[in-house]
Amino acid sequence: MSKVFPRTGSRRGLQGTTAGVVALGLLLWWLLPLGDTPPSGTITFSTGALHGVYEQYGERLRTAFAKDMPDLEVRLLTSDGSQENVTRVATGRADFTITAADAVETYELNHGTGAARLRGVARLYDDYVQLVVPSGSRVTSVRDLRGKRVSIGPPESGVRLIAERVLRAAGIDPETDIRPMSDGIDTGPGRLRQGELDAFFWSGGLPTDGIKRLAGKFAFRFVPIEAELVAELHAEGGATRYYRATNMPESAYPAIQHGEAVPTIAVSNLLMTREDVDPRLTEWVTRTVIKSRDGIGAHVHSAQLVDLRTAIYTDPLALHEGARRYYRSVKP
Repeated sequence: MSKVFPRTGSRRGLQGTTAGVVALGLLLWWLLPLGDTPPSGTITFSTGALHGVYEQYGERLRTAFAKDMPDLEVRLLTSDGSQENVTRVATGRADFTITAADAVETYELNHGTGAARLRGVARLYDDYVQLVVPSGSRVTSVRDLRGKRVSIGPPESGVRLIAERVLRAAGIDPETDIRPMSDGIDTGPGRLRQGELDAFFWSGGLPTDGIKRLAGKFAFRFVPIEAELVAELHAEGGATRYYRATNMPESAYPAIQHGEAVPTIAVSNLLMTREDVDPRLTEWVTRTVIKSRDGIGAHVHSAQLVDLRTAIYTDPLALHEGARRYYRSVKP
């Protein structure tokens, strides 16, 4: 014998089903554009130094791209850092990269090859300048580095760019007033531990694995970079406008900072590409970067800071057309 359901129950059941369908549709729209086949082919992504945030982020992004665009091959290239990354994309040796805003501006001001073709995809997170010395060092300020063995980063790195500027703002010639070394985050911590360096500069997201690992093996501390040096940098004009005075939060390296924030400099990181890269591909890349934030952020802390509301601010780069399409599609 069939059972007759009350009309109200049928209506509620229909409403519940409709709501479920709508929710599923919105989810599918967010994860996969309806009727759109994922891009295929091969792209090259320039990352950064081993044990640095750029390299880790690039590895995790490649995994996220493989899920959303299974027929897209992503080649990863390690690099010295921001300056080399900008050059690679501008000259066509890479299609996408992560770089600091000051490195982009410097390349443009120097009229680098292909600078006019550079485009932004997303603002990601901030790099923090980290000046590391042994815990027993007498160095308490940047000015105390005079005469010391100091790693200022590889020649084509963003670290080198900002370290040289910070030193000059402190009245130190990076070529003659210190013994400059070119270690990156892959070798600098080890050489400091072995007594081959008196200090090293690093500019990266928080925390950086290379420095976290050092904390478990060696007693060190961070030298503050005071706000007055940032004011000196701003007075120079040009790309220094992208530097801001801030504090490295005490939570970055709790075993080293012991609850104390460290005055320093921050600069924003950008995901960038070129004007001639396919807008459809760039739209898909942008979508994956935004929606993979939490998954990547579980492994690369800096990725947690990617925010849809601020991602569109890629100054000094104009947004790529594909990235603009994505942001328009999710605009409330």
